[in-house]
Amino acid sequence: MARSVSILGATGSIGRSTLDLIEREADAFEVVALTAHSDVEGLAAAARRTRASQAVIGDERLYPALKDALAGSETRAAAGCDAICEAAAMGADWTMAAIVGTAGLKPVMSALRQGKTVALANKESLVLAGGLMTRAAHGAGATLLPVDSEHNAVFQCFPHDDPSRVRRIILTASGGPFRTLSRDEMARVTPAQAVKHPNWSMGAKISVDSATLMNKGLELIEAHHLFPIGADRFEILVHPQSVVHSMVEYVDGSVLAQLGTPDMRTPIAHTLAWPERMQTPCARLDLAAIGRLDFEAPDPERFPALDLARAALKAGGARPAILNAANEAAVAAFLAGRIGFLDIVFIVGKVLDRYDPPAPISLEDVIEIDAHARDIAHQAMGVLAA
Repeated sequence: MARSVSILGATGSIGRSTLDLIEREADAFEVVALTAHSDVEGLAAAARRTRASQAVIGDERLYPALKDALAGSETRAAAGCDAICEAAAMGADWTMAAIVGTAGLKPVMSALRQGKTVALANKESLVLAGGLMTRAAHGAGATLLPVDSEHNAVFQCFPHDDPSRVRRIILTASGGPFRTLSRDEMARVTPAQAVKHPNWSMGAKISVDSATLMNKGLELIEAHHLFPIGADRFEILVHPQSVVHSMVEYVDGSVLAQLGTPDMRTPIAHTLAWPERMQTPCARLDLAAIGRLDFEAPDPERFPALDLARAALKAGGARPAILNAANEAAVAAFLAGRIGFLDIVFIVGKVLDRYDPPAPISLEDVIEIDAHARDIAHQAMGVLAA
């Protein structure tokens, strides 16, 4: 019997990889809903290929274009943020949550409330509202599966029946494209250079986060919500080859690691077939050809984002949400050429210094904190440019 699936963020890097896997075994899956922010052509093409029941474009102005692109097909067209949340709540057996950034929070919550399986590729949602999300998943009986390669690796090695057996979790980081550059050299890098990740094919925002190592800081906070072993038992290790995706050390000294080629279709397939396994077209890991695996500690002087993230995790409350919002605003400004590369983490630090509201207790609180933090970030960027 075909498994029903929905993909929130179907035209991004994760969404396209998910579609690739689903279309290779088309008889095994029934596509309920696909969503995208503004890529009408990509969304309509994917909906036609998969015979999706519904396609939703986030930008309401593009509804007529989507409707025209789907004319004569079996797929219904819809538009707007509310429509994306409604698509997330259509009750698919498995939902890929791949909308980037804060925009993915409400749709993820809508999907979790259906009590089915949600494959989470949107780490920002857990950073913003980890407690709210995990409680929502527990209350609805939903299964939350991590798609990030690091968290998926930990998930595969983690003793879910008894976390007390774990001494520490080691998240690996590639180090990004500027791992060996000095601060002076990083001050001159361009957005075009920052989005060229040496190992992974990713979207612009996550590529920049990887270059600043903020991505690893966000993943640290995400891991804290997914694997309840205590914030002080997570470590980060730079591993340039991106072969060892993360490790779990047990109390007896044993270390379990998940290895693989750097292809996001591997962790996506793990969540798509879980608790079973499925074939993928990913290249086989050839350790003899790779020849060596290197590891090093991250340099906090050149990559201060990690310390900001650790401090936000330790402080808790609204701090992780502020960190995420300020970072999203600063990365967008960098990609638009309005600030420099090193200014990204500088702006995040300034916002954290200036804004410290009470801990959020509702989704509305989180959204308000996010918006206020962005406003402060834009003010700080204005001062920086003056």
